[in-house]
Amino acid sequence: MHLSPMRYKTFVWPHNPRTYVIEYERPVAVNKVPYGRYQLQDLGPTRRILRGEGEFVGEDAYSQFQALASVFYQEGPGPLVHPVWQCSNAYFVELSLAQEPRRDYVRYTFAFWEGYDGYAAGLTETASAPQSGSAAAGGSSASAAQRWHTVVKGESLWSIAGEYGLSLNELIVLNPQIKNPNLIQVGEKVRVA
Repeated sequence: MHLSPMRYKTFVWPHNPRTYVIEYERPVAVNKVPYGRYQLQDLGPTRRILRGEGEFVGEDAYSQFQALASVFYQEGPGPLVHPVWQCSNAYFVELSLAQEPRRDYVRYTFAFWEGYDGYAAGLTETASAPQSGSAAAGGSSASAAQRWHTVVKGESLWSIAGEYGLSLNELIVLNPQIKNPNLIQVGEKVRVA
């Protein structure tokens, strides 16, 4: 079976790396229930990590490694096309030369972190809409614009934010009553608009 070569941004491997390890992680919070046992809360999957080891062989081994290293120094994520794993938007986070110096042989290790840019990075300031005198006096316009979500088992603020097209920071700003964003309870009301 012939596999296509691995690619990242502009670099195409002359032959695929020798080994791959793909790590998946799902953090789970453990919350103690007073006078009871405990409750587990699924915080959702986190980044996937692709680690591997490979080698360049031949007269141009070091120039191939230098070309790979120049891609490592480029900022930001890029498309990672793996011969077996699905394509992803990834960050090149580790590159190591792991050998005794030789003219025609380079052994290296690498790591890519799959990026998920479906959320806004950092905090953003939101401005509240000015209230007119009649709406503030009646109070019905302000409460009519609010929407609430009832938390069900397995949900996190991050998953609720994604469901309503909000960033996590926007959802936290809408819900100052939630003191610990990593801990929400089933049946709790979360404001989403």
